[in-house]
Amino acid sequence: MPDHDVIVIGAGFAGLYQLHRLRESGFDVRVIEAGDDVGGTWYWNRYPGARCDIESIEYSYSFDEDLQQEWVWTERFAAQPELLRYLHHVADRFDLRKDIVLGTRVLRLEWDEPATQWTVHTDDGATCTSRFVIAATGNLSMPAEPGFAGLEDFDGELYRTSNWPHEGVDLTGRRVGVVGTGSSGLQTVTAVAPVVGELTVFQRTPCFSAPAHNRPIAEELAEAKTRYREIREAARTAPDGYDCRVGTGLLVETQPAEVEKELDRRWGEGGLCLGWAYADVMTDLRANEAVAEYFRNRIRTIVKDPAVAEKLCPTTYPIFSKRMCVDTGYYEVYNRDNVSLVDLTEEPIERITPSGIVAGGREHTLDVIVLATGFDAMTGALNAIEIQSGDRTLREAWADGPRTYLGLMSAGFPNLFTVTGPQSPSVLSNMVTSIEQHVGWISRALEHLREQGLTRMEAAPENEDAWVTTTNDLANLTLFPQAASWYMGANVPGKERVFMPFVGGVGLYKQIADGVEAGCYHGFRFGD
Repeated sequence: MPDHDVIVIGAGFAGLYQLHRLRESGFDVRVIEAGDDVGGTWYWNRYPGARCDIESIEYSYSFDEDLQQEWVWTERFAAQPELLRYLHHVADRFDLRKDIVLGTRVLRLEWDEPATQWTVHTDDGATCTSRFVIAATGNLSMPAEPGFAGLEDFDGELYRTSNWPHEGVDLTGRRVGVVGTGSSGLQTVTAVAPVVGELTVFQRTPCFSAPAHNRPIAEELAEAKTRYREIREAARTAPDGYDCRVGTGLLVETQPAEVEKELDRRWGEGGLCLGWAYADVMTDLRANEAVAEYFRNRIRTIVKDPAVAEKLCPTTYPIFSKRMCVDTGYYEVYNRDNVSLVDLTEEPIERITPSGIVAGGREHTLDVIVLATGFDAMTGALNAIEIQSGDRTLREAWADGPRTYLGLMSAGFPNLFTVTGPQSPSVLSNMVTSIEQHVGWISRALEHLREQGLTRMEAAPENEDAWVTTTNDLANLTLFPQAASWYMGANVPGKERVFMPFVGGVGLYKQIADGVEAGCYHGFRFGD
């Protein structure tokens, strides 16, 4: 018999809820977490300004009504410290810590077909076995290596936003360079600009960012608590997994004045919902360019130096085909006298020196370098584990891009589930909504196996093939593949470029997954 029924890898939003859900169903569950505490993304990402881009009222668990009522969010978009406190509260409230092993990294998984179980190897040299493994490893948890020449030669302080010192860093009055302008870089730049002596931002590709209009939400939260059930039900069927009041009209059929009025309204509201104003923005380049130009004009209005403003205006990819950012004054930062922008398309980084960064033949003298260079998204954390089944590894099976059925399982790797895995809505949605949907589905599947006296479950290859094709075909109907984004794996040298999330939306995906479950888990194979 295996040591445990289930081993869960990761103790973030997904791992904590998966532990609670299965334990409530009577399973023996052990969680293995690499960090020294629970929290997942919000344990590791402690960089200055780290904040969620989904409103906190919806970026939270819905599985327990008392939890919803007792927790008090202070801001519209919660910052990292508050999110981490929330996850600590959940872990303590449901007594989850007793089943979590901290400070331990899973290195290898080996499938034992005769015994119908996984052997789990960890970095402390220990092994344990379980009937099932659930990877709750997160979509943005494996940092991408920047590969700059001379990085080890820098004599100053070098930090990564993905592994910021827990004790914090005093940047007051110092010469700081931030490399990268995705969400992590943008938030860092906004937070540190008022305190550093000089700030140099090294931008490879400009981002589109909408204002957060962040604020205290005491009254909004009190109102939301009176109708949380309604809010959650709407989120589970919405394309994005949260309430964005999705527009159904076509921009190309709408008068320009009306388009500008609607975009003004959404800009005034702030947040990610700007992307959902019209139904054709991600399928028609004309509609997309109209919204992109609206954003560019906003940037030109905010940034006083016209030359800097143009460098901050994205022109090489459709808007929303890369992850849009939400900011608390990012563009305004470039009006400060102590902030300068280096456009790496004009002045590429050549090397890191003991005293700074050489870009375009110029050396920028720095005391501190901050690398905000992104993640090996969606597949990186799984591929970092040696997952062996028979004569092949998952890394080999995914060499040409991830292959899953519903983003839940991969053919040839029995009893291995992924929470919000590739080819599910995951990063295109409110992650907590998608996590709860996946955790519920996986938990009911394991309950079904137990009821039927079965011990083995695997995705059928033909159904996996069909799902991969469906995922790719849907993506190709949109503008998403036109950007060299981390959705495509384009930020990692050598990684196969394939669009990884499911673009059909949370509501459609839930219908499909629920239908598979209702059809006795059609597309999966079982054994005892």
